[in-house]
Amino acid sequence: MGETANISENTPKKSWFKGLKAEFKKIIWADKESLIKQTAAVVAASVVLGIVISIVDIVVKYGVEFLIG
Repeated sequence: MGETANISENTPKKSWFKGLKAEFKKIIWADKESLIKQTAAVVAASVVLGIVISIVDIVVKYGVEFLIG
């Protein structure tokens, strides 16, 4: 039960870093054109969503003021 293998403390770290390096080699990075298009889509969606939330907020604000006053 109390037996331990004669494994150096550095071995798990080296194996982990080797695995990490192998996984990073598998990553397919987006090209510049695709990156620009996706970034523009995210920014546009964020702006549109921000506008929609602002409109809903204004409508609710005036609706509550109308009901109270």
